[in-house]
Amino acid sequence: MKREAMFYEQLKDKVHCYLCPHNCVIENGHIGKCNVRTHEDGKLYSLNYGEITSASLDPIEKKPLYYFKPGSYILSVGSYGCNFVCGFCQNYNISQQIAKSELVTKEELVDTILTTKDNIGIAFTYNEPSIWYEYVYDCAKLLKETSKESSVVIVTNGYISEEPLKMLLPYVDAMNIDLKSYSNRYYKELCGGSLQPVLKTIEIASKACHVEITTLLVSEENDSLEEVEEIAKFLSSIDKDIPLHLSRYFPRYKLMNSPTDLKFMRDAEITARRYLNRVMLGNV
Repeated sequence: MKREAMFYEQLKDKVHCYLCPHNCVIENGHIGKCNVRTHEDGKLYSLNYGEITSASLDPIEKKPLYYFKPGSYILSVGSYGCNFVCGFCQNYNISQQIAKSELVTKEELVDTILTTKDNIGIAFTYNEPSIWYEYVYDCAKLLKETSKESSVVIVTNGYISEEPLKMLLPYVDAMNIDLKSYSNRYYKELCGGSLQPVLKTIEIASKACHVEITTLLVSEENDSLEEVEEIAKFLSSIDKDIPLHLSRYFPRYKLMNSPTDLKFMRDAEITARRYLNRVMLGNV
């Protein structure tokens, strides 16, 4: 469903989208890097408002969130599009292309959340929820207005501008944020983004809601103990109790590097535990 977007301004015959740090300046008839925000005659539109491609009732640990309401289940939904182009994306069929979807209004989604048995709330996940912003914001706000005890979870790459992030956070209970690397080169070459905005998102979000971090350790790319140490040092400078999930990489999508070495995974866990109280290995 097409809906006028938030966080943009007109620049003569173009529009400037400032939802995320890409700050796309989009010509009329063209689309932003996320593939879901388009310029039409001086206005910016979101193309995926209410469009759901995936839905499932998942264990909260699958997000992964190990220290937020453990043992519970949460309704998880996703759309299509992403503002990154990670060559190892697990959900590339919805993040890197326009996938088949079903339109669900915010009222319908909130009703489903509240009537699904053994469900604590809603998790926006699978593709990048920040570029689904208008729908995520509307649904999170309506859910909290309807049922304060229901939980809102965001699983994100953290590549969002400060203004929209701070506007959304009052309605968010927990986030899992990907810190893909501590290298700007890695972000630029493998993901099509940059490091600093993600670090800023972690700093801001950790003061507003429960935050856990996931780092996928990709063989031959970011599988160094020095980088793991830098990540752990950064997180400990905010809060030593921030959980860090170190996840094992397997070949996927465009990247065919070998799976991450298991001994390295264990060494990485030991390294991170020198700075953080909560370190878990994933995909091992």
